[in-house]
Amino acid sequence: MPAWLDDLLWTYQNLVYALGINGLLALSMYVVLAVGQLSLGQAAFMGLGAYSSALMTLKLGLPFAAVLPLSVVAPVAFALAVGGPTLRLAGVYLAIATIGLGEVLRAVYLNVDLFGGALGLSGIPERATAAMIYGLLGLAVLGLWLIGRSGIGRAMEAMREDETAAAVMGVPVRRYKMGALLASATLAGLAGCLSAHVSSFIGPNEYGFEPAVTILSYALLGGIGTPLAPVVGGWVLTLLPELLRGVSDIRLVLNGVIIVLAVLFLPNGLLALRMKRIGARTAA
Repeated sequence: MPAWLDDLLWTYQNLVYALGINGLLALSMYVVLAVGQLSLGQAAFMGLGAYSSALMTLKLGLPFAAVLPLSVVAPVAFALAVGGPTLRLAGVYLAIATIGLGEVLRAVYLNVDLFGGALGLSGIPERATAAMIYGLLGLAVLGLWLIGRSGIGRAMEAMREDETAAAVMGVPVRRYKMGALLASATLAGLAGCLSAHVSSFIGPNEYGFEPAVTILSYALLGGIGTPLAPVVGGWVLTLLPELLRGVSDIRLVLNGVIIVLAVLFLPNGLLALRMKRIGARTAA
C-alpha cells in the first residue's frame, strides 16, 4: 500500500469504520421498511449485539472469530420474543412500541452492574478491521439484492404496497414480517459488535431514541428502491458532520433540514432520482 494511502486511512480510520457500520445499520432499517413495517428497534438490536459481544470478549475471553457470529444470538432472541406481539401493530403504533422496548433495554444497561451502568464498558479490544466490516457490508448488499430479484422480493414489494391484497394472493404475511425483523436484528447486532470492537467503549446512551431516529433517516434519505440506496443515505449523513466541522453548532440543524427536504422533494430517495435520470438519458 502506498505511504500516502496508508497515512490517509490512518487519519480517517474512525470515519472509514463508521461508514461501513452505518451502512449495515441502514440495511437493517431497509429490511423492515421493505415489507411495509415502521420498526424502530434497530438501535436496541445494535445495543444487544454490542453489549453481548463486549461481555464475551472481556469476561469470557472468547476469540473474535467466535464472538462475531455469537453476537447476533441476543438480538435475534429478543426479536423472536417481541416479534409476536409487536408485529400485530402497524405504522406509528409499531414504531412507538419498538422505541419503548429499546428504552427498556437502555434502562437495564444503566442499572445493572454487569453492563457497567452509566459509565458503560471500556477497554474492549479493537479487533474489528475495515476489511471485515466492508466484507460483511458487501455480502449483505449482495444477499438482499438477490432476494429482491427473487419471488420473495416480489412478495415483499406486494406487502409494502398493500398488505391485505398480498395476503389474499397467498403471501404468508406474518412469516415474512418475522423474517424481516430477524434479518434486521442480525444486521444491527453485527453492526453493534463491530462498533464495540473498533471504538473500545460502549455506553447506554448510544442505543436510545436518537440513534434509532438517525438509523431511520439513512433509509429516508437514500430510499428503499434497492439495498444500495439506504447505504448511500447512511454514508451521506455520516460524512455530513465531517464536512460541516466549521459550523459544528448548527450542523445537527442542517442535518435535520436536509432530511426534511429529502422527504418532501425526493420521496424515493437520492439513489432513486439518480436511477431515474439514467433511465431518462437512455430513453433520450
